[in-house]
Amino acid sequence: MFKFTSESVSKGHPDKVCDQISDAILDAFLTKDKDSRVACEVLAKSSLLVVAGEVRSTGTINYPEVCHQVIKDIGYYDAESGIDVDNLAIILQVNSQSEEIAKGVDEGETDAGETKELGAGDQGIMFGYACNETDELMPLSISLSHHLMQRLTYLRFNDEQGYDHLRPDAKSQVTVNYVDGKLDAIDTIVISTQHGPYARLDILEEYVIEECIKPTIPTAFQSDKIKFLVNYAGEFVFGGPQADCGLTGRKIIVDTYGGHAPHGGGAFSGKDATKIDRSGAYLARYIAKNLVAAGVCDKCVVQLSYVIGAAAPVSINVNTLGTGKQLNYEQLVREVFPLKPREIINTFELYRPIFRKTATYGHFGRSEFPWERTDLVEKIKEKLFN
Repeated sequence: MFKFTSESVSKGHPDKVCDQISDAILDAFLTKDKDSRVACEVLAKSSLLVVAGEVRSTGTINYPEVCHQVIKDIGYYDAESGIDVDNLAIILQVNSQSEEIAKGVDEGETDAGETKELGAGDQGIMFGYACNETDELMPLSISLSHHLMQRLTYLRFNDEQGYDHLRPDAKSQVTVNYVDGKLDAIDTIVISTQHGPYARLDILEEYVIEECIKPTIPTAFQSDKIKFLVNYAGEFVFGGPQADCGLTGRKIIVDTYGGHAPHGGGAFSGKDATKIDRSGAYLARYIAKNLVAAGVCDKCVVQLSYVIGAAAPVSINVNTLGTGKQLNYEQLVREVFPLKPREIINTFELYRPIFRKTATYGHFGRSEFPWERTDLVEKIKEKLFN
């Protein structure tokens, strides 16, 4: 028997504020020009935002307007809540994309007159993961952590009692038990939530347990043995970027699989789909999920690697962690899945402004995202059994 823990954070967590602004800027450029090249990062502290990066686009955007809208949508209105949005100072340091990168990556005709495919926008390794613990083929610990944060946000905006007490900054943590390598039970659920200055902690604790935690626990795992820890350290009035500095790309395990799989190290938010550490990670999840959905294995980790400027992946590795059939997985993946940057972008329509909503509650396990489709299951089965 062993325990495993994953965490998630709310929309108002300082790092997630930055992720959302970065992806909102990306979406704003894609709305103007679907071929925009964007690499944008944000730092937030108190009432200061630093927006920095590289952009190449035929469109222009109003950076302050985008930043203000994201912050207001999250629910930060003043210094007491976490960000003094009306007195926000924004420092912009955004330059043009490197011509050397553009020349090495873009499609078109080479100096020798040959046609060049769209190459990977960077070198790197990406990992995807899937398992049959939940309907969405995600690990329960990270899936439930995200659902708890979604529920808490819903209560903050839609429940009168929640609106009076809850504030935007929050974190969740879920510990589960495994027996003989199989998911057995939920052990502990932790929530720390920012709250108003006049909230009574005992009332807040009961409210979070009864209105957020208990309704979110899957029926099959409900038990009176689960331990609930709410605001265990005490008061949490001072939150958001007023309390802690936020930075784009600092919640990469929250964004992915909660620690159940390796991570290539590349953050996602603020990057257009030519940056292969983002689109390649979406592809790796797509491969892993379709393999599990096809019954090839109960769980698997997929690793892809790319080199900047090249279209095809350098390597493909599928590890079924002892749960799968003995197959030539690399050959199967190369025959079935779209692997080149242009193929990935077209398959998932990543030229659309869909990225801001990925910046909270994880990039995986959510049916609204195209890389979560299991539309290649039948093709996999045909390759294996015909």
